Formats: sequence, structure tokens, C-alpha cells
Amino acid sequence: MKDTRTASDVVEVARPSTGVIGDYVALTKPRLNFLVVASSAAGCYLGGPSSPAVLLMAQVVAGTALVAGGAAALNQVYERDTDALMERTRRRPLPDGRVSPAGAQVFGVTLSLAGLALLAWRANVLAASLALGTLLVYLIVYTPMKRRTSLATLIGAAPGAVPALIGWTASHGSIAAGGATLFAIVFLWQIPHFMAIAWLYRDDYSRAGFPMLTVIELEGRRAGRQAVIYAAALVPVSLAPTLVGIAGPIYLGVALVLGVALLVLSVRFARTRSESAARALFVGSITYLPLIWLAMIANRLQVGV
Repeated sequence: MKDTRTASDVVEVARPSTGVIGDYVALTKPRLNFLVVASSAAGCYLGGPSSPAVLLMAQVVAGTALVAGGAAALNQVYERDTDALMERTRRRPLPDGRVSPAGAQVFGVTLSLAGLALLAWRANVLAASLALGTLLVYLIVYTPMKRRTSLATLIGAAPGAVPALIGWTASHGSIAAGGATLFAIVFLWQIPHFMAIAWLYRDDYSRAGFPMLTVIELEGRRAGRQAVIYAAALVPVSLAPTLVGIAGPIYLGVALVLGVALLVLSVRFARTRSESAARALFVGSITYLPLIWLAMIANRLQVGV
């Protein structure tokens, strides 16, 4: 890398072995999947009645986490060769030889099936079907597409946004306008988030042969434009929960402030394309999403919408 930051300052980095159990846990990418779990929990709460079913929410979160963890493990089986070429991923359990591909594959399939079964049993078929579709798109479409085109980033944003919809449908029973709104927020949010990561790790992605925008266009102008376009679209879309009745005026104000702040960070990144601007955008993006969920939930708790 060209700068002196540590990779852990901005994104998940494979850690040295902490034992067999630790290595298998690492395959699930627990830190990276935290936002997936949070989105599922928020969607489940917002889609249900004013007094949420805590047990159902816990089961939905567990099912979503199992599917996400299984997908992460299976993704690493497929990408173990490119992971070995990148500084931030070369110490993962598979490229480092601490877990066998066969073992990781069995682990990933087992987790995925367990999560799908839990969602179908304790939530509903629609939630389980969305989780299955997400798993298939992530592994069969997005993962191989990453090696071929920069458009994979947009494709990958779709399965990344579905966990909120899984939670919503688990408690609501249908997608409805509210669920579609939550999906749209997470989908749009991911692009500035991804562009920041792609810029910070452009050397790694280039070394592994991934045609990210920051690799095929070294000046970073296209990546900057994408960050700004999607952050700008996120501002009005993030206000929609108030319009469809799942949040109130307090949330509206918070969402507007957060959306404008993320847009400002995206514009700064697009203008300077510096390491500090990209890092600020990354940190801002991972701060934005939990705050949006908290604002929706807090507003609902206060006004009972």
C-alpha cells in the first residue's frame, strides 16, 4: 500500500489464527456481517406491531446471520486464490492453509441451510425465499462477476440490501412500501461505502485482478462520481419512511442531516480523491446506517407509529 495506515483502520483484515474454532468463526466475517444483522433486526422491528415479538426478532436475526455467515464462507472458498494475492486478505484461514476448502465448503453449506430452515420455520416462506435468493445471487452472480466487470459493485449492492427486507417480511408478512423503502436505503448507501473501500485498496484489487472502477480508471473520477450520485439519491429516499408511515418527523430531521453529511463526504472524496477523504467517507458510511436504524426505531418508540 502507498500509505502508512493499517488495514484495520478501514475494513476487515484477516487475523492470525486463534485456533480451529476461531478460524471457522473468521470464515463467517463476523465484523463485516454486523451491519447485515443490524439491518435484519431493524427491518423486523419496523415491519411488526408497535410491541415487537422479541423471540421472533431473535430467531430472524439468527437465521439471517447464519445465511450471511454461510455465504461469506462459500465466497472465500471461491476466492481463496485471489485472497492470497491481497495484503488485507492473505492471512484469512483458507489462503493461509489453516482451513481446507472442503471443510470450509461443508461449513458454509451447513450454516446456510440451517439459516434458511430457521427462517422458514419461525418466520415465513417469503423471508426464507428472499434469503435463498440473496444467497444464490451473491454466490452465483456477484462473486464470479467481480473478476469480470466493475458493474459487479451494483449487482452486489442488491443482496447486501435484502437483509433489511428479510427482517421486514418476517414480521410484516409482505414486502409492502415500507419494506421496499428500507431496501432502497441500504442499496443506495452501499455505493459510496464501496467506492471508499475500492479507493483505499485499489492496489490490492489491482494485484488480484479485480476490475474495480478505481483499478480501470486510475484517476478515480468515475468512482467519485458514483459516490456522489448515489449519496445524492439517498437523501430524498432516506426521507421516504416518514411518507409511508413507518417513521415520524423526528426521524425526518435526523435522516436529512445524516444524508447531507454523507453527501458532503462523498463530494469531498470526489473532488480530492485523497486517502484521508476516502477514509472519512468510509467511516461516515459505517456510522450512517446504524444511526438511521436507531433514528427510525427511536422515533417509533416515542410517537408510536
